[in-house]
Amino acid sequence: MVVNSSSPFGAQTRTRVLLALTLLGDSYPRELSRVLQLPLSGVQRALQSLERDGLVAGRSAGRTRLFRLEPRYFAFEALQAFLRRLTEPESELRTRVTTLRRRPRRTRKPL
Repeated sequence: MVVNSSSPFGAQTRTRVLLALTLLGDSYPRELSRVLQLPLSGVQRALQSLERDGLVAGRSAGRTRLFRLEPRYFAFEALQAFLRRLTEPESELRTRVTTLRRRPRRTRKPL
């Protein structure tokens, strides 16, 4: 993890959540918490403030709330490009995202 003295989006948790959403596409708070290795409550607060600021959009999928970067954000393409550049030195985060299992395991499938 690269440690910065400042964060371009206010708090470091907000920035890390945006970086993870850039790599994942869409995700839910518990998955983001696991990937970022941060407390769930901090991730939830970051998502709420990002949604309030219009950078992130949330939608319900059953009982789960999924989040993604807001495609209607006025500078969406520029934001995405900036976040992609910020993820380049984040090799540990990119590794955790690529090894993340995104679908349920089939019943009785061996580990």
